[in-house]
Amino acid sequence: MDVHLSYGDAAVFMGAEPRFSVADAMENTHRLDEAFFESLVVQSKSTHAHLLASAERAVGPVDLRRIATLLQFAATHYRYTLLDVPRSEAAVLDSLEGAATILIVANQELATVRNAGRIAATLRQRYGKDRVKVVISRYDKQAEIGIDDVQRVVGSPVKYTVPSDYRIALNSLNKGRPISLDKDNKLTPAFQTLAFDMAGIRVEKVVEQKGGGLFGRLRK
Repeated sequence: MDVHLSYGDAAVFMGAEPRFSVADAMENTHRLDEAFFESLVVQSKSTHAHLLASAERAVGPVDLRRIATLLQFAATHYRYTLLDVPRSEAAVLDSLEGAATILIVANQELATVRNAGRIAATLRQRYGKDRVKVVISRYDKQAEIGIDDVQRVVGSPVKYTVPSDYRIALNSLNKGRPISLDKDNKLTPAFQTLAFDMAGIRVEKVVEQKGGGLFGRLRK
């Protein structure tokens, strides 16, 4: 769900062409049922994921109760619900009570780290430190601002790192095709680790045997 109520990018990144949006859903919370909700979402061309997209129009003041109702319904309808949340919308941030995990995405730039520190402090105070986790995107081991610096400013351990590969990432975004569908890159394992961990799926690594054989398994 793209909770940037206006002009969000999730539909573009997923290669989807939605007819309706999260604004339509919030304006009709009194009609929410399974059939109506499924008429609002669009399916990604590359995956089975459904998306409730951002509106391509300006949206007026947000009613927190309507957002909460919408999120609660989505959580009962889908096994996993992922929210793309704007940092600048206080009303949306206030609606994260039902979120099991809140990820703060930062990179190794001073301004971004400082902003991450501010939002992390607010979210920890509101929802508790256990639910708030930090991701470093475009991670560079040689960067002047290291993991220790980020952790000190943000006040939380860095839970995940996603390496920097601008060409692969840009190509994926432009095509609306998830990086994880392509195995021959260094981004896929990082995203899979994050996704499996958030979903509570335990993955045992594939181990190479001396005889050249492979064994491994995916276990919940």
